[in-house]
Order: sequence, then C-alpha cells, then structure tokens
Amino acid sequence: MAGSIVEKVRMIVATAVAALALSGFGALQAFAETNLPAYVIEQFGTPPKIPTGDLSDDLKSAVKTAFVDSVTNSEWGRDQEIALKDVSESGDPRLVWIISDLLRFTSGRQLDASLNAAAAKLLGKELPTQNSWGVVTDHLIAWDIPAPPKYLESKRAIFTSIVPGWDKIFVEGKIDWRHVSWGGVLIDDRAYDTTDKTCNCIPAADNPAVSSAENAKWLKDDDVVFGIEVNGEYRAYPRRIMEVREMVNDTLGGRHLGIPYCTLCGAAQAYFTDQLPDGIERPVLRTSGLLIRSNKVMYDVNTYSVFDTFLGTAVTGPLAEKNIKLQQASVLTTTWGTWKNAHPETTVLIEELALGRDFDFRNNRDANGPIFPVGNVDPRLSVHEDIIGIITASGKPIAFQRSKAVAALQKGEEIAYENVRLKLAAGGIKAVDEKGRDLGSHQAFWFAWSQFHPGTELWSG
Repeated sequence: MAGSIVEKVRMIVATAVAALALSGFGALQAFAETNLPAYVIEQFGTPPKIPTGDLSDDLKSAVKTAFVDSVTNSEWGRDQEIALKDVSESGDPRLVWIISDLLRFTSGRQLDASLNAAAAKLLGKELPTQNSWGVVTDHLIAWDIPAPPKYLESKRAIFTSIVPGWDKIFVEGKIDWRHVSWGGVLIDDRAYDTTDKTCNCIPAADNPAVSSAENAKWLKDDDVVFGIEVNGEYRAYPRRIMEVREMVNDTLGGRHLGIPYCTLCGAAQAYFTDQLPDGIERPVLRTSGLLIRSNKVMYDVNTYSVFDTFLGTAVTGPLAEKNIKLQQASVLTTTWGTWKNAHPETTVLIEELALGRDFDFRNNRDANGPIFPVGNVDPRLSVHEDIIGIITASGKPIAFQRSKAVAALQKGEEIAYENVRLKLAAGGIKAVDEKGRDLGSHQAFWFAWSQFHPGTELWSG
C-alpha cells in the first residue's frame, strides 16, 4: 500500500506546489523577531530569521521549476537543481513547511537528498541526508516557523490527492494545519454501526459486544484495562482491544459515548456524545489517519467536523460553527484483576474485538519516545511520564504526576488544587470535586498533555 501511495504522490504533488507558487507572493519584507523558551534554544539551537510578506517573481519561478516541474515530468535534472539552489538561498524558512510535507510522502534517494539539503540550508542546520522528515518537522514546530501564505491550500492538495476522503477534513478552522501529518494509515469513513465491515484503516468499533467479568476468561489479572462508570454501570475496555481499534462508540448507563485511545500519547478518553443542542445529531467519532504532534486527529463521520482529541472541542466543520464541546467522563487506567474485584458487576468487551492481534505499543514501538514529530516538549517531566490531567473550574489545566500522586494518596494525604480532588479508585486515579462528583479526568503521557496545554500547572507533590 505504501508503495502505491508514494507513486501517486509523485504524480499529484505538482498541483499542491503549484498552488503555493501561484499564490501571489511578492517582495520580501523585514525579519520578524522570535521569542522562544531557553530550553528550545538549548535543544534545537537558534532559529533562522523569518521573513514576512511575499515572494519575488523570480523565487516563484524557482519554486515552480524545483518542485512542480520535477514532479510533473518525473525527472530531476540540472534545471531543477539550479532552481532548488535558488529556493535554498532565498532565506525564507517558511518554504520548508511545504518541503516537509513532500518529504513525508516522497521516495527516491536523489530527490530526498536534494529536498533535505534545501531544508538544511533554509533552517541553518545540519540534517541527515536521507529520511530527515521528522528532524525537519521537529525544528519547524519547536521554532514556531510561520507557514507560507495559502499554506492550507497547498497542503490540502497534497493530502487529498492521496486519500480523497480527506477533502472534507482539510478545511479552515481552529486548528494549526502546520502540525498535522500523516500517521501512515487511511481514514476510517465507514458509516455508523457498520464497523463489522473490514477497512484499510484503524477500525473503530460501534456498539461493541460485551460479556460478564466471569466469562472473560481470556483476560489475565495484570492486563491493562480502561475502566469507565456512567450512572452506576461499569465497563472495562481492554488495552489490547483499544490498541487495535483506537475508537469506540458505545452506550453505557443510558448515555452515548465516544471513546478515543491514542496509543502514541498513552491517553484513553471518554466523551459524552448525547445531550447536545437541538438539531445536533450524535457525533460518531472516527480515526482520520492523521496526527497532530503525535496525537490522533479524530472526526465526526456524519459532519466531517474535526475535534481536538484532548479537549473534545470541535475545531472545523459544522460542529465547530456551532461551538460544540463534548463533556468528559473519567477513564481509570488500571488492571483487569483490580477493576473486576472492585466492580464484579462490570461488563467487558469481548476478545474477538481484538481481531486476533496482541499489540503492546507502550512497551515496544513507543518505548523510546514519540515516533512522530512533536517539536519541543516541556522539560519539567520526561516525555513518557504518566500524568493525570484535568481542567479546573477556573479553566486552568493541571497535571498530576501519577507515580507521586499514587504514593501520596496511599499514605492518606489529600491532593487538592482549586476545585479538584484526587482519589484512588479501582487501581486508578480519579478527579472529583469537593462533593465527590466526577470531573472527567484521564491519564496521558506528559509530552502530549503539555503540548496541548502549554503552560499547564504541574502538581509538585
């Protein structure tokens, strides 16, 4: 599949870069000042100066020759090398965003080497001569390099030519399209409750079959599960299943739920998808196949509205226009043995939903840190430190280091911050208010929480 996608990209990238080249850029203007945290400079170095304004006609021509003509004619010759040199000497790092998008899909040693060299020149960095997409993108994000004018137009052309279903995804909204990348899989665009049909995607599960705890002989006591309670009804979602499905649309305690699990950021969340304003159809959450700083991009298959996965806020499409924000239920990350002992009446998803697979991404694929670009990471904790995240009543995000919180709670200490109180529950940690009411907390890796909540408070213990 990857090979066919790459070949298709080689034929269609010309359209995307043409949109960039013909977007009416004019003369270069003064350089903008950049204000970055000290740790970013320490890790990534000093950023290049950033021009503002348009490109000259000569540079537009060079962009067209270097990118458009090379892909259209399936060749890389002297004219392209000369034009790419002009691009690389333009001093405009904004163009590296389009180079980064091309690097994500293109193959071919010579083309990759040429694109890498151009990116290195524009960023003022030494880069690998091959497969530098992640390194390039990390620098662009960390330095907060602005996108060139009409960037979404060019990016949309690239991505939607690969997967036509993305044409409804790449639209204007409250989302930073610079940070969106391809996760290596295709969109799950199956209609609601048709998830028994296979797909060339990460397959969500709608209305999954469940069994009693007594009949779940396939689960071991130390298997990780995500436990959810709604209106006195309990259900366990085994991590083994969620690593295959990554999205479940379910009904529990008389409420509809959308439950995304991002393997890359160690976060399972539960959103109520009912009790919305009149005229709003239940959102049915799906995996788009896209990532934003190594966090899944989820969307509603009915309206193609994209949601901020960590916040539950619609950021594009009809639901964003109506300012839809989904409320969360708490998700407890615990073990099956502890969960079923605390809640023997629990139901649990059946083994067949794992589709015969048994992944452990956390301890294998993701063990050494994020595998996709994330840019800068707040250095107060290590990237894969488990935290419990919550938004206070005043709107302030706060993270509690899980290991320290567990130790403190086991000693009988109180953990409180504004209206938030933490308590141990069935082997996990839950955030409640002063009256014990659920506040909708969940566990995640520090890098993910901190980048979606920059400036988050961190409980010091």
